[in-house]
Amino acid sequence: MDFIMQYFDVFNGDADGICALHQMRLANPQTSTLVTGVKRDINLLRKVQAGLNDKILVLDISLDKNRDDLTRLLDTGAQIDYFDHHFAGDIPQHDKLQTTIDTDPNTCTSLLVNSFLKQKFLAWAVTAAFGDNLNQSAITAAKPLNLSTTQLDQLKLLGTCINYNGYGASLDDLIFTPDDLYRKISHYENPFEFIESDENYITLNSGYKEDISQVENCKAELQTTTHNITILPDEKWARRVGGVYANQLATENPARAHAMLTHQADNSFVVSVRAPLNNKTGADELCRQFATGGGRKAAAGINKLPSSDYDLFVEKFTAAFS
Repeated sequence: MDFIMQYFDVFNGDADGICALHQMRLANPQTSTLVTGVKRDINLLRKVQAGLNDKILVLDISLDKNRDDLTRLLDTGAQIDYFDHHFAGDIPQHDKLQTTIDTDPNTCTSLLVNSFLKQKFLAWAVTAAFGDNLNQSAITAAKPLNLSTTQLDQLKLLGTCINYNGYGASLDDLIFTPDDLYRKISHYENPFEFIESDENYITLNSGYKEDISQVENCKAELQTTTHNITILPDEKWARRVGGVYANQLATENPARAHAMLTHQADNSFVVSVRAPLNNKTGADELCRQFATGGGRKAAAGINKLPSSDYDLFVEKFTAAFS
């Protein structure tokens, strides 16, 4: 019986994860099993059943949150390449594990992949950096492309729209499932071709603009010169747009820390936290103090904050960025 090697691509369902995978598969085309989910579904390695010498590519999910399943898969003999920029904790040493992990708040997984691929598909890395609200990193990375201001703005909007599509409590909240959106994008080596010729981009862009117009009418629950807390209703549009709106507020008010709380049906909140852009640190440490929290230094979240913990969150949020 011939041995058939399996390939698995495991990636975050946001702009960074999708664009990182797109770069890797443009460079190394491979039929694979796609494993992804909504942006906050980061325990993705639990979905993978692999065996000896199967190959697993992991992109933009915290090693620390997937540690047990990473160990399980290594024990089966699978070969794993891991690219990420979230808190990792102790990184296992194993001859079948290759890691490219950098938690610098000014980088993202797609920029790490871009360096690995020697800038072969740089425009997609720039798109992802914009989507992750790393605007200055994106502009700096884009310099070799000699893009106009209009073209940079196009990539920024594309990255924002792809990122927007990843937010939701479940796949039913999304415009496209992340694996479907990846497949639609995968036909385009150049992001400008996707922008200019694919009707799916029009759908994505229209959904984003409609949702952002609704959220801009929501007033802050708490606002000072250093802190902003906004609470959104239990609505699909709010679940979709909360994260990118937090990014927008952070860009508009770089001296403030921002928290976006979205009501859930079970009397809890989904929380997005953005550290001040002029001091991009502390968001992950804050969110990891809560059971379902995690992320990176500049941007993090809590998947389920009981409403009874709201006052505690406000206390810790204001203290973390005082």
